Amino acid sequence: MTRRRSLGFVTAAIVAAVATTTICFGDALGLAHTPAPNTDAIATAPIDTSYGPLNMLQGAGPWLTPLPDGPKSLRGKVLIVNFWTYSCINSLRALPYLRAWSERYGGKGLEVIGVHAPEFGFEKESAKVRLAADQLQIRYPNLQDNGYAVWRDFGNQGWPGFYFIDATGKVRGYRLGEGNYDDAEQLIRKLLAEAGRDISNVPMSPIRGKGIEAAADWADLHSPEAYIGYAKAVDFASPGGFHADAPRVYGSAGALTLNQWDLTGKWKVGREFAMLDSGPGNVRFRFHARDAHLVLGGAPDGRPVRFRVTIDGRAPGASHGLDVDAAGWGEVKEDRLYQLVRQSGAIADRTVKVEFSRPGVRAYVFTFG
Repeated sequence: MTRRRSLGFVTAAIVAAVATTTICFGDALGLAHTPAPNTDAIATAPIDTSYGPLNMLQGAGPWLTPLPDGPKSLRGKVLIVNFWTYSCINSLRALPYLRAWSERYGGKGLEVIGVHAPEFGFEKESAKVRLAADQLQIRYPNLQDNGYAVWRDFGNQGWPGFYFIDATGKVRGYRLGEGNYDDAEQLIRKLLAEAGRDISNVPMSPIRGKGIEAAADWADLHSPEAYIGYAKAVDFASPGGFHADAPRVYGSAGALTLNQWDLTGKWKVGREFAMLDSGPGNVRFRFHARDAHLVLGGAPDGRPVRFRVTIDGRAPGASHGLDVDAAGWGEVKEDRLYQLVRQSGAIADRTVKVEFSRPGVRAYVFTFG
C-alpha cells in the first residue's frame, strides 16, 4: 500500500538487495508484507525536499541515546537516518554497517541517527529498547518513534529504511531493505567530500556481520517471514483454523508442506501473537533456509520459560542457533528475536519444532536467513 510521503518521495524507487528479500513491514501503518522490487541500489533524490529532514528531527523524541549537543548540532553534517526495530532480523543484519560507518566517518562529519519505530507492542517500552540497544552495542544516537510521527514525516515504508542527507540538509538518497552496502558507503564518501571533508585516509575495508547479524544465505532462502497472530498469518495448517482471541486446543496438521505451520496445545491466538494458555505446547514450521528465528515474549510472571528445538524430530546438534544448545534447549528471558537454527550442512526443507515447558510464552513471527 502506498502512503502519502511528506518529503515528496512518491516518485522514489523502493529498493532491495535481491528479489527474495523479505522486509519487516509495519502493521501500524497497514503496509503490504511483500518483497520490494530489485531495482537500483540507492534511489535518486526526489526534487521536492523543501521541508527538510533536520526540521523533522528538531522536535522528535524521546531520544533513547541522546545527541550530546541536541538536534541543532546536526546542521552542517552528513546524516544517515535509519528506521529500525529491534526484533526485526532485517534491521539487525544492517547494524554491522551502520556501526562501522559511524566509527569510520564519525570524526569526518558523519552522524548516524537511529529511529526506532516499533512493530510489536513490547517494542514500545523504552527500557526494553534501551536494553536491546546496549546488547547490540549501538552507540550512535537513537530516538523512539512510538507514534510513527518521524516515520510519517519522512514517508518511510519499512524496516530497515535508510535516508542519506547531505551537509546542506537535502536528502540525496533513499533505500529500503538490505544489501548493496558498498554503493551506500560510496554515497557517504561522496557527500562528505562535497562537504569539504578529507576522507583519503579512511579505507573502505570489508564489513562482515557475525552471529545473528550475519548476512542471509540469499541463494537458499525460500521461506518468507510468517506471522503467528491471526491479523497477518498465512498457511496455518492446524485443523479447524484459528479461534480468534479465545483459548482453544489446537492439534497437529500431520505432515506440513513447505512454509506451512501449526500449533499443538492450548493457545490463545490474538491479532499480534499467540500465547500458550495452559500446559505444554509447541509450534512447528516447515522451512527452507540456513537460519530460522522466532520472535518470542516472556511469561507475565517474569520467570524464564524453557523451550526445546528439534529439526525433523532430532536435536539440532551442529545446526543449533545462537539461542539454543546442541541438544536444542533454550530459555525465553526477554522479549526479542531468538535464533533457533543455523544449519551447518546442506540446506534442504526442514521442520523446526519449538516445545514450551509452561504457559505464558508469546510467539510473534518466524523469520529466516
